[in-house]
Amino acid sequence: MQKIRIFVLLISLCYIGKAFSISVSPENANRIGEKIWKNECAGTIEGLTNWKKGENFASLGIGHFIWYSHDKKERFQETFPDLLVFLQKNGTPLPAWLKTTNECPWNSREEFYESIQSPEMKSLRQFLFDTRALQAIFIANRLETSFAQILDNCSQQEKSKITTLFNRMVKDARGLYALIDYLNFKGAGISANETYQGQGWGLLQVLQGMPDFSENPEFDFVQSAKTILNQRVKNSPLERNEAQWLKGWFNRLDTYLEP
Repeated sequence: MQKIRIFVLLISLCYIGKAFSISVSPENANRIGEKIWKNECAGTIEGLTNWKKGENFASLGIGHFIWYSHDKKERFQETFPDLLVFLQKNGTPLPAWLKTTNECPWNSREEFYESIQSPEMKSLRQFLFDTRALQAIFIANRLETSFAQILDNCSQQEKSKITTLFNRMVKDARGLYALIDYLNFKGAGISANETYQGQGWGLLQVLQGMPDFSENPEFDFVQSAKTILNQRVKNSPLERNEAQWLKGWFNRLDTYLEP
């Protein structure tokens, strides 16, 4: 994994006059990134370029960052272009063809896999493999902005509860991994577009569903997430057949409880 010039990622959060901060070392960011790569891509180079059945977008990199082709944008937040900007700011040169491509050049899953061994796709996989460490930093870095936005979408009473839960979880390696992975996995839960029947499934909803006073926040986080994702499947359009993914989603959540 490439050497990172970022030695410590500091996330500082302010809430009603109190400062909350967490420090994520590059070693922990890399470990979390490797687990996310295993979750999303089975830890394979081939899994770095993927287009799931039933979806209208490519999923790329260790975090399966969404990339939409022309006129194919959906309710889910597009994150691959933001990753490219981040990588460039950190001095990573893009493959030549990516420099002139603003949208995913493959317009369907069939077209995507017809080109899976093309020079462009091979160079993309190598690029994504070589930048795994920086992708891990990118994923961890999103927690700062997202948590501030989550608090902005909470009532005053919820802010106190959610900040307390968050502050407890980031002090535990499993809790930090759970927060970062779930944010990358299902989003922050603050976009009205990322809902079914008015109900979201992101990090905000999971934190809201936890008990006010949790003796085991990592366990309660997983239980709340399973409830939220069960509800998502029930609310989802039948043609998406989201029940097919539920077992895999639950298996991923269970990794949050591993040592």
